[in-house]
Amino acid sequence: MMYAKNALKYKWLDDVKVFFFGPVEKLIFEDDEVRKAAGEVTSLTECFACKAISDRERISESLNELGMKVDYVGGIISSYIKEGYLPMIW
Repeated sequence: MMYAKNALKYKWLDDVKVFFFGPVEKLIFEDDEVRKAAGEVTSLTECFACKAISDRERISESLNELGMKVDYVGGIISSYIKEGYLPMIW
């Protein structure tokens, strides 16, 4: 999240999309510091959360309230890659 935030803030990249999936989704829900960082990134760019995982963890509504688009992200990620976006995964 720090890289995405700074890439936008300092204009290292023209456009950044952020996808949250896996254990970080639950961590965003449970940890105030992580939730704050996710909220900062969400305020700067379009952020997505994986609906399959957030539904399983019963946190979809909470992530949506942070401004994330909660959706099935496989097709969305694939579309962005086809458009020329490069995935960076940590």
